Amino acid sequence: MALKLHVPSIDSPDSASQLKETLLTSEPDADIEVSVETQTVTVNSEASEETFKQLITAAGHTLA
Repeated sequence: MALKLHVPSIDSPDSASQLKETLLTSEPDADIEVSVETQTVTVNSEASEETFKQLITAAGHTLA
């Protein structure tokens, strides 16, 4: 499942890297791209959209 989420709280390469690491810790088989420029997280995974929304929120980020 390909999923694209807008995460306006991604404001630096460090925060993008930390978020990607957090997501991969919970879903290690996921293909995840995090863009600081567009403030998006693109995920290709078997896990549900809700799973990634919860993980992003738990990591301290906000979803738009």
